[in-house]
Amino acid sequence: MGKERVAQLEYSEFQAAMLDEAKRRRKAAKIIAVLGHFLGRGPQAGAGVLDGLTVADIGCSAGFIADELAAAGAARTFGVDIDVPGLRKAAERFGGRVEFVCADGTALPFPDGSLDVLVFNHIYEHVVDPDAVVAEMRRVLADDGVLYLGLGNRLGVMEPHYKLPFLSYLPPGLADRYVRASGRADHYYERFRTRGGLRRMLAGFQVWDYSFPVLASPERFAGAELFPGPAGRLAQGVLARTPRPALRALLPVVPTYLWVATKNGRRPLGPGLPQPPEPVRTP
Repeated sequence: MGKERVAQLEYSEFQAAMLDEAKRRRKAAKIIAVLGHFLGRGPQAGAGVLDGLTVADIGCSAGFIADELAAAGAARTFGVDIDVPGLRKAAERFGGRVEFVCADGTALPFPDGSLDVLVFNHIYEHVVDPDAVVAEMRRVLADDGVLYLGLGNRLGVMEPHYKLPFLSYLPPGLADRYVRASGRADHYYERFRTRGGLRRMLAGFQVWDYSFPVLASPERFAGAELFPGPAGRLAQGVLARTPRPALRALLPVVPTYLWVATKNGRRPLGPGLPQPPEPVRTP
């Protein structure tokens, strides 16, 4: 058996990536571009992507993504986390335009249906009960609201936190031994799910998959660093022309899924793409 899981308090104190401002802002640009495409909004439409919307970043840590959401025109922006040191840093820098709240994702301090956009980016594997967090986000999301999800896949070959191949495939006890033998941690905390498990986690939502659209059109989704140089551009071109059945065969082992979920069956409103977003079947 693995070590018992408890809430990861003060996550930014031991995970330096949460304080990598440039990287976090690049992630935010991708999130905002995906939301802009789904909503059919953005500079090309003469408006900020989030103009007039109430937005929350669930698992905001030091607040860089929340700050970018506010800059994208949100009428009101919240950053929610249990990471007190991260929230303190965030409030010191961005408290004038973002409201930071210390709260557990299973008990969000918002009325039913009060938020237009929620961001839940690479958080689920860190929380003790992700199903409860997703249910709570569904409660606070407006009927016509949008939920952005960055979701790591258990069957991605390279584990993203410790850069160890097949680490997330292992049961907790063996994963603890592996990460300890590598010298990178004393135990393996994260719990990833397969695509099927993620689909079940999103039961009751209508979901659109932006994973391949972002990879095939990185310049459109602020992801130019995904395919740098001539070789990268060649790979991008190949991906853009790959038939959808071939891409679908790869879906079980895609390392990260970029999904947009709604409660009412909204469809993407953005312009056509070489690889368009596709619906994800949920229970």
